[in-house]
Amino acid sequence: MASESYDSVAALQRSAGKVLLRHIEPVDGCGIVLDLGCGTGYLSSHFLQQKTSVPEQAPQQLIALDIALPMLQITRDKLGANRSMTYLCADAENLPLLPHSVDKVVSNLALQWCGDLEKTLRGIKYILKPEGTLLFTTFGASTLQELKSAWAGVDDYDHVNHFYSMEQLAQILQRTGFHPITLETESYLPTYESVWGLMAELKQLGAHTVMARGNKYLTTKTTMQRMINAYPKQDEDGAVVATFEVITAVVST
Repeated sequence: MASESYDSVAALQRSAGKVLLRHIEPVDGCGIVLDLGCGTGYLSSHFLQQKTSVPEQAPQQLIALDIALPMLQITRDKLGANRSMTYLCADAENLPLLPHSVDKVVSNLALQWCGDLEKTLRGIKYILKPEGTLLFTTFGASTLQELKSAWAGVDDYDHVNHFYSMEQLAQILQRTGFHPITLETESYLPTYESVWGLMAELKQLGAHTVMARGNKYLTTKTTMQRMINAYPKQDEDGAVVATFEVITAVVST
């Protein structure tokens, strides 16, 4: 199950989360914080630590939300019962929260899996209080460019999701009414022992939606092997590199 092995392979999520936390600190006693797509609780655990170390900067109430119940259960097991914690199994695209009820929304590498990002962002804006803040990381357009290129040499089907560029993301945020908008981008280049190793990590991270939506083409062993042969190798042992472009966004209502 992805939730059980998530932490062991989630170095990329932790790296992106650290960048996000640099923008979040200090929280300044910001009231109600929603950790949207909390996974196994990396961001939520940071806020709980603030309760002990710097209580005046900690949120009064923290909502850990994830669509995957096993992920949420791991977060609860890790962080425990706490009066300031609420665990909510729900869909980011249909948030079951009252309008203007949340002071901050934080989300680490989760929003890119939403089918309709603009709708999702409008829903987030709807639950944020006036002058509320949304801070999130998401994958950029060059993410998995090596995998996309390898598949492009095999057939004309879309095998990997297309992610928004920083310019496209800025336009979506503007349309949904966020202002001001601060965006930055950074690329990570982790190495894998093989293409199979890369694919296995994507699966373990729960990123099954890395496969393009709407592609009903059945991938055969032959076409898979052709893609693997087309993927650029780093050495004779078959090690490969994958690009992950991570965009960090800080926006206000």
